[in-house]
Amino acid sequence: MKIFSRLYQQVMIWALHRHAPVYLSLNSFVESIFWPIPVDVMLAPMTLAKPQRAWYYAGLATFFSVLGAAFGYLLGYALWDPVVAPFIASMGYEGKIEIAKAWFSEWGIWVIFIASFTPIPYKVFTVTAGMLSMMFLPFVLVSLVGRGLRFFMVAGLMKWGGPPMEAKLIRYIDILGWLCVAAAVIAYLLLRN
Repeated sequence: MKIFSRLYQQVMIWALHRHAPVYLSLNSFVESIFWPIPVDVMLAPMTLAKPQRAWYYAGLATFFSVLGAAFGYLLGYALWDPVVAPFIASMGYEGKIEIAKAWFSEWGIWVIFIASFTPIPYKVFTVTAGMLSMMFLPFVLVSLVGRGLRFFMVAGLMKWGGPPMEAKLIRYIDILGWLCVAAAVIAYLLLRN
């Protein structure tokens, strides 16, 4: 099934849209709070489509992601009991929050860096940092470094790889897509307890 090939072609059309930077900014903001779609899904094709704008796109993604993280922090800090906790409960994420709290206890601020740079759901840690009243300035600075490293690395790899990388991506996109789906299912099954 060549589902991912068709999706990739559509994403590349969207990446060339004149409002693509606005969509990237919005996605970056909400992904740090609750949105499940990673920023890289937009950033990579936008950079491939317009490599001369790579650093601009990475900067937008970083700025709006950290701005969203600050908003997520404030939600956790000010509205945990009336808003966030019921939402978490309705989604069945109480266990994820408990894991995040344990990680904060064990690793402190480093957990923010790890979550901001890796595929670990950053949004869980932004809200939990606010709920735990983590110091705000270090939270923002570490988020800025972690998100910046991630997004500038993605943009740099796409810019550096250019058309040859895109050709390889197109060739293997369906295999990669199905491997990602399988990895997500396995991760879900392992982490659902």
